[in-house]
Amino acid sequence: MTIRALIVCLSLAAATPVVAQEETPVDPYVQSNANAGAAPFAGDAVLAAFHGREGVGRIVDDLVDRSIADPRIAEIFKATDLVRLRRTLKEQIAYLLGAPVDYTGRDMRSVHRDQGVNTAEFNALVENLQAAMDKEGVPFRAQNRLLAKLAPMKRDVVVR
Repeated sequence: MTIRALIVCLSLAAATPVVAQEETPVDPYVQSNANAGAAPFAGDAVLAAFHGREGVGRIVDDLVDRSIADPRIAEIFKATDLVRLRRTLKEQIAYLLGAPVDYTGRDMRSVHRDQGVNTAEFNALVENLQAAMDKEGVPFRAQNRLLAKLAPMKRDVVVR
């Protein structure tokens, strides 16, 4: 490819409008930070270990990408609104890590009621989260602090 052809290609790519993906509407529910399932960490040290909200965003995107490609749990995500999932997961984790953000998603029991998640699938998701945190360079101790905060939610996520 010549330089001129490359410039033309890049110009066309830049001129192509980006189609924003929208969330599918959901039934009304009461929005509350209590729906996040746990109280946030005090201070900003744990959030800093995750590289702030930007780091949380990268971790969630990686987690979702890994999970929809993971044959152990991909089926769970086939009917999921991935735009909403990414947004609410980013809010939830950032909120729990102490970021100044509100969680606007539903509570864990309501979200997972009809998904039929079992323990093996829950554990696969945790493995994907650990891999995403490793990729982001989150220290092991900080990973464990978040996982300890998320672990009690298993009773609301696993239904079989």
